[in-house]
Amino acid sequence: MTNKVEDIEREILDLLAKQLPEGTQVSAEMRIARDLGLDSVGIMDFVMDIEDRFDISIPLDLIAELETVADLCTAARDLLKGAR
Repeated sequence: MTNKVEDIEREILDLLAKQLPEGTQVSAEMRIARDLGLDSVGIMDFVMDIEDRFDISIPLDLIAELETVADLCTAARDLLKGAR
C-alpha cells in the first residue's frame, strides 16, 4: 500500500467515478458536496468505500471539514501515515 498522495488521489478518483453517472468527469479540485451532486447518504457511502479500500477510519468531525476531493486525499494519506 502506498501513501503517496498522487496514488491515493488516483484510487479515490476511481472509487468516486464508480459512484457517479457514467461519463462524469471528476478531478481533485471538485467540491465533494456541491460539484459532485452527492447527498449526505452518497457522501457517507463514498467515505465508507474509501475507509474499506485503505483500511482507515475517517472521523465524522474530519469529514465535515473536508471540502474538496484533494482535501479528502490528503486526509486519507495523513490517516495512513498515522496507522502505520
